[in-house]
Amino acid sequence: MGLKEAAEKHALDNAVKFNGKANPKAVIGSVIQELEDEAKKDMKALSQIIQEAVKRINNLPVDEQKKIIKEKYPELLVEKIKEEKDIFAFFKIQQGDKVITAFPPGPEKYPHIGHAKALLLNFLLAKRYDGKFILRFEDTNPLLVKKEFYDIMVDNFKWMGVKWDELQYASDNMKLFYELAEKIINSGDAYMCSCDVDSMREKRGKGKPCACRDKPPKQNMDEWKTFPKQRPGSMVLRLKIDLMHFNSTMRDPTIFRIINEPHARLGKKYTIWPNYDFQNAIMDGYYGVTHRLRSKEFEMRSELQSYIQKLLGLTNTTTYEFARFNLKGVPSSGRVIREMINKGELIGWDDPRLATLVALRRRGFTPEAIENFVLSTGMTKSEATLTWDDLIVHNRRVLDEKSNRYFFVAEPVMIVIEDAPQLDIELHLHPEHRKGGRKFSVADEYYISREDYDVLKGGKLYRFMDCINFMKKGKKFVYDSTEYRKFKAEGDKIMHYLPVQDDLVHVEVTMPDQSIVKGLGEPLMADLKVGDIIQAERFGFMKLDKKEKDKLFFWYTHK
Repeated sequence: MGLKEAAEKHALDNAVKFNGKANPKAVIGSVIQELEDEAKKDMKALSQIIQEAVKRINNLPVDEQKKIIKEKYPELLVEKIKEEKDIFAFFKIQQGDKVITAFPPGPEKYPHIGHAKALLLNFLLAKRYDGKFILRFEDTNPLLVKKEFYDIMVDNFKWMGVKWDELQYASDNMKLFYELAEKIINSGDAYMCSCDVDSMREKRGKGKPCACRDKPPKQNMDEWKTFPKQRPGSMVLRLKIDLMHFNSTMRDPTIFRIINEPHARLGKKYTIWPNYDFQNAIMDGYYGVTHRLRSKEFEMRSELQSYIQKLLGLTNTTTYEFARFNLKGVPSSGRVIREMINKGELIGWDDPRLATLVALRRRGFTPEAIENFVLSTGMTKSEATLTWDDLIVHNRRVLDEKSNRYFFVAEPVMIVIEDAPQLDIELHLHPEHRKGGRKFSVADEYYISREDYDVLKGGKLYRFMDCINFMKKGKKFVYDSTEYRKFKAEGDKIMHYLPVQDDLVHVEVTMPDQSIVKGLGEPLMADLKVGDIIQAERFGFMKLDKKEKDKLFFWYTHK
């Protein structure tokens, strides 16, 4: 980031904090703190830059200032969220209080950006209060659990920069679930029910008990012992709570059922499995989870899970449910995505149009940008629909600072520029951090993109970036000069290019719509490593996905 951009950023930040009016002294201090060496080279020039930025920003309405921050400097919003001491104030945690949080995904599908929000919030809450963070696989439904997703989730969560203090598997606690089930059967707080599903649903809806509800504990225990030998659907274990409760989840819910299918980790060792609410409440309560943040879809279940914890004398977990956000036009349902993959409408779970973490990772979105984005969505109770642009603005800020620049000429067309001199030029890998490094020997033969070639008009001056100026005359291209000043006064368009030479790199780029763009890259790109994210100048950011002997394959990230 240069001085002018830093001056604008800090002028905006200071202005919105003080009713739209930035203080030059405060701004200059912030700029020096961020760019000390560069800022102190010429304090007089710095002061002039600050004064001009403050004057321009102070003339804007506050709403316009905030809009510019959101579009150009979203990290200011994220930093504010991270720095605010009361981001988790609703928990009323005091320094020194014991804090244990958990994130419990089901290993049933590829994790997506919504998972990232809950993951990060629970991780950051534990980190904020020097607590403990548990990653827990809720894998007590053999019908849904898939072996592959355990490793996929661990890999992607590590990529996000999250570190857990303990890794748990709910399925390792089956004996505990059974012991606690027997405890509440003996206490008369649970009963075996053999009603069919439709009858059970109807009675729950009307608040009426079934004949099974009044069985004595001994009979329920006897039936519990034969439970594993019954056929699926013939019997369940239900909590006895209140069939007239206003919260329908409290109306004698099922807590154990028969699933006679092999489990991804345990095979056919068990046939009786706890349902979500029972195992979730026990895992949180038994392992002392004090706080958990999760999406709003679980809000109705909080009362039931709290009831189970109190009934069994376990730690009562304080939860907070926040609204989910949706990315416009992006499928999020695992079922829908599977169907689209099977139909060939998506290339896989890492299709660039998806918001799964594997897709975002492969496409070139960074963990920092994803974290900044999900935190910026806040913890409101109202659902929001966001666009790719909302995520891209965060990623662009990260990549712009990190990514080297290279020339990639899409659909190249060769042109000859008459009388063009032979020159040795050197371009920067990065305009601010990595000067030089890209050396070219140019003469009269150049490659330019088909898109640029098609708009060249006679009588106008054109410039190759940091190279030469030329004009189109009839069907010919004629050298004019090398001076940038002349171009700046008379010119129309600055273009990237490649000199015609043997060591150019063949490149293919997969675009978000799955179309392929082919072209040539500068020789230095041959040294890139798989996973590198670069900025192809005037084309966009892209991530190297695969290398072959004579070709590089990229995924397009965004502009």
